[in-house]
Amino acid sequence: MLDKNLFTKDYDATVAKIKRKVGNNEEIATYLSEIGILIRSRKDTQSILDKFRAEMNVRSKEFGLKAKGLSPEERASEQSSLSDLKHRIQNLEASLSHFQEKEEELLLHIPNIPSDSTPDGEGDSDNPVVRSWGDHLAVKKALTHDQIGENTGTLSGEDGAKLSGSRFMVMKGDAAKLDRRLTNFFLDWHTARGYTEVAVPYIVTRTTMTGTGQLPKFEEDLFKVTAKLGGEDAFLIPTAEVPVTNLYRDVILPEDSLPIRHAAFTPCFRAEAGSAGRDIKGLIRLHQFHKVELVSFCNPSDSLAELEKITADAESVLQALGLPYRVIERCTADLGFGGYKGYDIEVWMAGQGAYREISSATLFWDFQARRANLKYKSSSGKNEFLHTLNASGLAVGRCVAAIMELYQNESGGFDIPDILMGSW
Repeated sequence: MLDKNLFTKDYDATVAKIKRKVGNNEEIATYLSEIGILIRSRKDTQSILDKFRAEMNVRSKEFGLKAKGLSPEERASEQSSLSDLKHRIQNLEASLSHFQEKEEELLLHIPNIPSDSTPDGEGDSDNPVVRSWGDHLAVKKALTHDQIGENTGTLSGEDGAKLSGSRFMVMKGDAAKLDRRLTNFFLDWHTARGYTEVAVPYIVTRTTMTGTGQLPKFEEDLFKVTAKLGGEDAFLIPTAEVPVTNLYRDVILPEDSLPIRHAAFTPCFRAEAGSAGRDIKGLIRLHQFHKVELVSFCNPSDSLAELEKITADAESVLQALGLPYRVIERCTADLGFGGYKGYDIEVWMAGQGAYREISSATLFWDFQARRANLKYKSSSGKNEFLHTLNASGLAVGRCVAAIMELYQNESGGFDIPDILMGSW
């Protein structure tokens, strides 16, 4: 969540930064208005409380010094007056606690601010291209991966629908084998470059989902399970980012342990409530898919450089596989709820003749750290919030699709990139 001190120090400037991302979103505007009122109420209450506490301190000392010289009536009167003041202080403390709790609740609904360098925009069409790699026009084929999969019997949306409904896929033969080989290849590739592999649960609690920003805003896009975990609501994870980021929740990390970089493979489960009618064929938008996720925890002074590194690490896999791609910088409107600055990597889909997202690299600044209480002990001895980042390294199914389209052969099937042949 945002540091509430940003609103306290300069409410108007903070609201202006948020509006760069959300525009005139009425729901967010309501939250911003409410938190403005709360902050003013809290500050006024704190001011009166400080005054009464100071008065109580002075009067209590004075009473202690002069109590013996007072008549019983005078003593009783002063004690009654001090008791009234004490009750007023307690009431103000209760009000202050209520304001603070309400602020924390509202902050869960308010998005992160974008970086000053993030380009302004109203949607993904305003995302500027940063760089591209490979000759995306070198291979032109007519078939898309779903057509290739249907022709070769390696992809079956019909079987997926029979088992689970729409937006599920059954992979068979070489497609299933490629999905498995890519998973191992991605993990081996990234662990060789300094990421520590972790295997994490696929079902997590409401607290864990809240820590990374999926809740409360995106509950309708999640798969909620009926069983409780430790008395809490439980959800299937939409990405490994959720459990991996929460590994260090409520832990104070030593500064010299940073950066900590993890790679994790998980299935991902997404209800995709707002995507009806989009990409209904093939592997692009499924309710269940596989992904290798990269997650980094770093010193705030290094986070912008870490964003460039984690993006380059995701790119390097595509280069190894010979898949043309481009990197775009996400504009303010496309940055996402928790994003501070980010890039998308779009792989060339030769059969579709279009670029499609295969990785999203995001710097969250201290937004997730404040929600999940992720801290490190600085060299000065203070406990500070660290910065978090993640990137897909990569989405396995989309990479299968890109390989099928780019490496499709004359027989109607597809070949395997040379770098994978040793394990094929």
